[in-house]
Amino acid sequence: MSDSTITVTESAQEYLVDLLSKQDSEGMGVRIFVERPGTPYAECCMAYSAAGEEDAADTKLEFEGFSAFIDAESAPFLEDAVIDYAKDRMGGQLTFRAPKSKVPQIDENATVEQKVNYILYSEINPQLASHGGNVQLIGLAEEDTVAVLKFGGGCQGCGMVDVTLKEGIEKTLLEKVPQLKRVTDDTDHSVNENAYFK
Repeated sequence: MSDSTITVTESAQEYLVDLLSKQDSEGMGVRIFVERPGTPYAECCMAYSAAGEEDAADTKLEFEGFSAFIDAESAPFLEDAVIDYAKDRMGGQLTFRAPKSKVPQIDENATVEQKVNYILYSEINPQLASHGGNVQLIGLAEEDTVAVLKFGGGCQGCGMVDVTLKEGIEKTLLEKVPQLKRVTDDTDHSVNENAYFK
């Protein structure tokens, strides 16, 4: 069955029906979403979704024997996605191809997180790459006004990280994402009071 967003092949449907039947929970379905969408680290995920657990904004796809719920925020990144199941010597494997999952999608409706990620991956990381470094968004704090970043590669342990953060990255992000008030890195424990990413 195909939808404008996602295709679940017949073999994948059979596999999921079998898998869900073993959960011993009436009306159990699956929820499909993308973690870190629009970034090079995007990961397509599928989780069990008990009856009534779905989000009101989810798109519901009906298959024979189960329902799949597409996370609303992930939907644009799952366009043209294909979920397939291929049997092999070890039993089989569920595969997930979502060509748009890593592609940033920025418009006026983009979340603060999407905007920050877009700038990090399109502008800032290409510059840091010349020094063998990179930076990624760990999360947002203080009602999405503080971006908490983590440095990696050649940036880790570099004495210039503070300068890079304040002079370059923070300046760029505050200018392009007006909702932000400041930018910090994951070693700044003052923002961890109410942070969800502890």
